[in-house]
Amino acid sequence: MELADLAPFGEGRRRSDGAGAPEDGPPPSATGYDSVTETPGLPASPEQLSMLYTRYHLAAELGRGRDVLEVACGSGIGLAYVARNARSAVGGDVDPVLLAIARANTAGLADVRPMDAHALPFGDQSLDLVLLLEAIYYLADAQTFVAEACRVLRPGGHLYICSTNCEREPFNPSPRSTRYYTAAELWSLLRERHLDVTLFAAFPHRVEGVRGRLVSMAWRLAVRWRLVPKTMRGKSVLKRLLHRNARPMPSTLTDGLAPLEPMVQIEPDRPVRDFKVLYAVGQKPL
Repeated sequence: MELADLAPFGEGRRRSDGAGAPEDGPPPSATGYDSVTETPGLPASPEQLSMLYTRYHLAAELGRGRDVLEVACGSGIGLAYVARNARSAVGGDVDPVLLAIARANTAGLADVRPMDAHALPFGDQSLDLVLLLEAIYYLADAQTFVAEACRVLRPGGHLYICSTNCEREPFNPSPRSTRYYTAAELWSLLRERHLDVTLFAAFPHRVEGVRGRLVSMAWRLAVRWRLVPKTMRGKSVLKRLLHRNARPMPSTLTDGLAPLEPMVQIEPDRPVRDFKVLYAVGQKPL
């Protein structure tokens, strides 16, 4: 499979947090990750939905007809979408509240189970695709995870990581994060395990119209003054104020849910400041 074939991905040659349970959902979990993970029902901005759809669209293309694992699958919003065309799909997470939501969302399309990203419960060379989408910054040891992913991947298999770009301004880290990776650091992390790495970026800064400028200014001030809520539920209140066209987060993704953002291929030898999201795809040598 060639990445250039995954249109519109790979166009060009330059080179989202997770959310709390709905109001009537289960009580908060002991791990607390349910408070920072996207879950069904919470208000989502159009760009947030586009980010969600774009990262899982690539995952679904990479996973077509293959054995797929999503590590840190959260509430499973994208897992069922990937599973529909995969040969098999497994989702894992450490949070029991999120696992319960994911099981309901996937409706038997995927095997959802408790899982530690640092010790994957699979045999050597047993999978074709490992996903870690908007979660690497929560891991205690990303190097151990990458080593585990490479162990379970078959030759020719892919590790796909999506992450917020910490080099952009303004950047607002999650309160439960451990470390964010730049594009260069993601490239190095995968190259250490001898993967063939392709980097992409997407979602350039866009400010359209007077309202767009006001929203952008309000967000920058909120980040600077540390007024951004710490949970997805709190952020949903902010979204209602800033985005008149916010929509409820769906339980599962569907084709055409939101605009598909083109990904621009980037190189690891320069800072990436103009894009909000990074994508790293590493292929295990044959």
